[in-house]
Amino acid sequence: MNLFSYILVYRRFLLIVFTLLILLPLPIILHNKEAECAYTLFVVATFWVTEALPLSVTALLPALMFPLFGIMPSKKVASAYFKDFHLLLIGVICLATSIEKWNLHKRIALRMVMMVGVNPAWLTLGFMSSTAFLSMWLSNTSTAAMVMPIVEAVAQQLINAEAEVEATQMTCFSGSINHGLEIDECVNEHERNEKEEKTKPVPGQSNDAGKIPSKIELEKNTVTGIKYRTKRDHMMCKLLSLCITYSSTIGGLTTITGTSTNLIFTEHFNMRYPECRCINFGSWFLLSFPAAIIILLLSWIWLQWLFLGFNFKMFKCGKTKTVKEKACAEVIKQEYKKLGPMRLQEIVTLVLFIVMALLWFSRDPGFVSGWSALFPEYPGFATDSTVALLIGLLFFLIPAKKLTKTTPTGEIVAFDYSPLITWKEFQSVMPWDIAILVGGGFALADGCEESGLSKWIGNKLSPLGSLPVWLIILISSLLVTSLTEVASNPATITLLLPILSPLAEAIHVNPLYILIPSTLCTSFAFLLPVANPSNAVVFSYGHLSVMDMVKAGLGINIVGVAVVMLGVFTWMVPMFDLNTYPSWAPAISNGTMP
Repeated sequence: MNLFSYILVYRRFLLIVFTLLILLPLPIILHNKEAECAYTLFVVATFWVTEALPLSVTALLPALMFPLFGIMPSKKVASAYFKDFHLLLIGVICLATSIEKWNLHKRIALRMVMMVGVNPAWLTLGFMSSTAFLSMWLSNTSTAAMVMPIVEAVAQQLINAEAEVEATQMTCFSGSINHGLEIDECVNEHERNEKEEKTKPVPGQSNDAGKIPSKIELEKNTVTGIKYRTKRDHMMCKLLSLCITYSSTIGGLTTITGTSTNLIFTEHFNMRYPECRCINFGSWFLLSFPAAIIILLLSWIWLQWLFLGFNFKMFKCGKTKTVKEKACAEVIKQEYKKLGPMRLQEIVTLVLFIVMALLWFSRDPGFVSGWSALFPEYPGFATDSTVALLIGLLFFLIPAKKLTKTTPTGEIVAFDYSPLITWKEFQSVMPWDIAILVGGGFALADGCEESGLSKWIGNKLSPLGSLPVWLIILISSLLVTSLTEVASNPATITLLLPILSPLAEAIHVNPLYILIPSTLCTSFAFLLPVANPSNAVVFSYGHLSVMDMVKAGLGINIVGVAVVMLGVFTWMVPMFDLNTYPSWAPAISNGTMP
């Protein structure tokens, strides 16, 4: 038992040592560049999946191993760690920092929820829509972390409102019943009489005094736990929690900057196929937005059915509100009032946000000439990262407020100004670990090309060309969806892109046919709390169990893969002419690994 405890304590160290030793015969026996690169690939993949080392630390291994194996010189490997992707990321994080600093994200979320109403079904859709919209521009994790406190306040208000309404019904001398609130908990007549006695107000007492016992009953008479009066209350809390994490992931699908996996794919694709120039902000939005909308709506219906049951009455759009809905609306209204009137800093941030989005969409929309055509002498020089940097730098230049100081005479004078964001604030938001992780993936992909491993993999996978294309896409999508549940999304896509690209070339299929659905499916980490940081955020609030996430996530995984498959064979085909093998993709000749 003592030995077992030592193994348990040092399990990560032992995993690292044994992985390096067990795989060592591969480069020693074969002793060629392909085998040495494969050894590096397997080691990095093992460490990424098991997280024996921090992901960003593992991403530095190619910089160490490739020069030692003679695959790539150190200077060339180092250049892979900072690409156009990183400039785009910096610009996007500047925007995200300003949005979060000035609470623009909270204002947008509350306003969208107020627009759709507070009926449970529409309230859920309102939270999902606002969360999905925010995650198009912010990280999924920060979006979930920002919206969940609002959701928690609304959920607790729903529970308190129901308790107070029941207490009011019991103290009504006329014996009339309030039909505005449906109460799921059945109480026998004896218990009801006891409650009436306890909650009956004393003449001359204020209404507030009569409400105190209802709060005591809320704590004592619980069905599923201290926080919940009824099982329906618990189900409502679960529903609201899951809708936040799932919609933050779904919203991230729609833009290149919405999630790191989209950014990694874009950079890998543009590096491997520089002549294509078909993947940009506008084209990605057009291909992914319909899929995201369908997945969002189907997820909404699935979660409603799973936790509250499906009833067409829940979609009513009338103006009549129950007492509980009125209380919920009041909470959201009060939260919005706390923000006060829209400040100048929020307006400037919103304007820059809109300008950035418009410049991204209009750079090279495809169906018409974009503003990049104004520079015909330098085709392809300006990219989405150019726009991101232009707007990002403005956040450091535009004044936000004056800085003042008090002179010895007591006079307050301005001596400087503070910009919309400072470098320290930017650093606190910038995900440097993701930047290093992505750089390691680019270095790994370059090493596979330089060593010939990509070509060898493509040749070995060429027999798969006998399978139907739809089956190959389905297999790759399911493989990615399964792997991303146990490994981080960036690590999964970084690991599989150098394998899937040669596969598409080997079977003579448009690479986008396989890479687009695989990239989208990489984000479908819905099953476990540890599968996605946003899952962990909502799980920490204590409303959910692991089985709740497994049941809900499995259904959304199936929906997501099905919708992506539908999109690939419908609207995405004419967009990129997927049925023909493009001239920008190389043809793979037959060969064997030495």
